[in-house]
Amino acid sequence: METLMLPFTPRFIVFTLCVVVTALLLAIGIADPKVFDIVILPTVVFAALTLLGIRDLMQTRHAVLRNYPISAHLRFLLEEIRPEMRQYFFESEKDGKPFSRDTRALVYQRAKMVLDKRPFGTQEEVYQEGYEWMHHSVAPKPIASEKFRLTIGGPQCTQPYSASLFNISAMSFGALSPNAVRALNGAARKGDFSQDTGEGGVSPYHREMGGDLVWEVGSGYFGCRTADANFDPDRFAKLATIDQIKMVELKVSQGAKPGHGGVLPAAKVSAEIAEIRGVALGQDCISPAYHKAFSTPIGMMQFIGEMRRLSGGKPAGFKLCIGHPWEFLSICKAMLETGIYPDFIVVDGNEGGTGAAPLEFMDHIGMPMREGVNFVHNALLGINARDRIRIGAAGKIATAFDIARAMALGADWCNAARAFMFSLGCIQSLSCHTDRCPTGVTTQDPTRSRALVVPDKLQRVFNFHHATLHALAELTAAGGFSHPGEMKPAHFSRRVSGVEVMSFSRLYPTLRPGELLEGTSDARFRDAWAMARPDSFSAVVG
Repeated sequence: METLMLPFTPRFIVFTLCVVVTALLLAIGIADPKVFDIVILPTVVFAALTLLGIRDLMQTRHAVLRNYPISAHLRFLLEEIRPEMRQYFFESEKDGKPFSRDTRALVYQRAKMVLDKRPFGTQEEVYQEGYEWMHHSVAPKPIASEKFRLTIGGPQCTQPYSASLFNISAMSFGALSPNAVRALNGAARKGDFSQDTGEGGVSPYHREMGGDLVWEVGSGYFGCRTADANFDPDRFAKLATIDQIKMVELKVSQGAKPGHGGVLPAAKVSAEIAEIRGVALGQDCISPAYHKAFSTPIGMMQFIGEMRRLSGGKPAGFKLCIGHPWEFLSICKAMLETGIYPDFIVVDGNEGGTGAAPLEFMDHIGMPMREGVNFVHNALLGINARDRIRIGAAGKIATAFDIARAMALGADWCNAARAFMFSLGCIQSLSCHTDRCPTGVTTQDPTRSRALVVPDKLQRVFNFHHATLHALAELTAAGGFSHPGEMKPAHFSRRVSGVEVMSFSRLYPTLRPGELLEGTSDARFRDAWAMARPDSFSAVVG
């Protein structure tokens, strides 16, 4: 039986008051029978609240109730009366940032396997600039019954990986609680999809449940570093060759804060984190903004080739948010010069999430995901490498429409982080960086993380993944396709003004195979291709 933990913190103040008042009322009634009739009713009320608090602490389905016994019921009460009162007191379904209430509700409903349908028509402003839609067919296909999957691994890979089209994006242990990592990985195993470890290293919690892992290696080389913070090939090979790790990924940049390093203060570097990351206990844990293992595009390709070799031939790739266009084209030229090609590229967008980042970086640095995915897709087409390199998309993916749209623009699969956090019970309290997450998802506080019950949340994550892919199958069939990979930009449109609609094929033009090698007149690539050089990330100017 679970041990009942009662840390008397502000989170438990209502429950504590109920316990104290109940005890006082009982003591008064027993001490003076004359006032017994007066105190009996409030005693029953406060005793009932105390029992409710005990139930909240012991139940396993609602993390918020476990962390805020009794008082959290007010939230659920407001949820019940909201349909009648929201027009006066609450945000609308489409309000809420970074994810609207409507999107969050959809994830919760699919995670709980309750009705995820909507009444009374769309609440989208369909005649407002920016509205997007997918074209359907008058001859829809039957809904596919088999799982949508793809093989990742080019000609230089000897252990290709059969991946789901929808996977868990990079989130490190340390950013996530142990129970959150366990639940995500357990769901990945049950649903046959993968979990990206994030740059914080492969923790015991990632390995405990046995789900497929993508090991992300960042500039700190956590889990595969020497004492002086350089890359350690022997440590990397020892871990990368275990069967649970299916792919290895070099993190070049992150959408929410591209070009920005990170520091985990010494006070937060626990003995457990120090061991997992291979850093010194009691010292700041630094992730530099740049890599020390390479400094040129050619060096980067050679490093990725080495990661593939050391992992035993598993798919090796990299993740980045597109910045200077010529830098990515320099990487493309390095592929051509070295003959070394990554097996995959994950394109993160500046709308991607993180535990904490400077406002300027979150709001104004980096290319948005859709433009980034389409840019990478076209660049690889332009050098005749698209057929050997898979593209993943990450950046505010939550629904089947998000996946379909990204795939139409060039992605082969999609990753999501915050949507899977919602399926764990995250309520978008925006307190990830404070260590006071109310649902136990993004905290290292054991009294908070206990609220996240692994078996229950594991099932919810699995449900969300399964239901989202089913919705993707429905969209695919409605479009007249057998597989979402058949979708192209021409199958989507955007309203660019109150009276003008534009096809994605005009918004996102496609290069011809080999067009960059032949010489392109496309303004998006012409000048940047001329500026790109394989031996340097600096542009050729003049």
